[in-house]
Amino acid sequence: MELSMPPANNPNAVVSTERVLSVSPRDVFAVFERPDRLAQWWGPNGFRNTFEQFEFATGGRWNFVMHGPNGANYPNESVFREITPDTKIVIEHVSQPRFTLTVTLTAHGDKTHLAWVQEFESAEVAAKMRPICEPANEQNLDRLEAILASKR
Repeated sequence: MELSMPPANNPNAVVSTERVLSVSPRDVFAVFERPDRLAQWWGPNGFRNTFEQFEFATGGRWNFVMHGPNGANYPNESVFREITPDTKIVIEHVSQPRFTLTVTLTAHGDKTHLAWVQEFESAEVAAKMRPICEPANEQNLDRLEAILASKR
């Protein structure tokens, strides 16, 4: 089975990963749309979140602080640019570093193919962020899988 990611405006500005999850697209979407569930898995290992504003609707704002395992706080500000239930979520991260995250959910039998495409404002920013984002995104999806498994 060949799976493809959505085309990017500048492929050199993209950091992406994908997974096949053992639950339906509805189940995956559900852990994005509820802030209490999202806060449990969003971010790399050792991080936790405080959501200050979460408006899960097209044009809605999402402001939160990621708390690192070293005690550092990382404020984040994003806008939901597109939400298609059970299919697609597009998040524009408007604080630095700026990027657009497109999460696409595609049903494959009783499983879900998740494509996670993070497009930065330039190839240079992506090159700087890639060594951080690639492992962090994998850890983020590991945490997502753990939450999905615990809810079955």
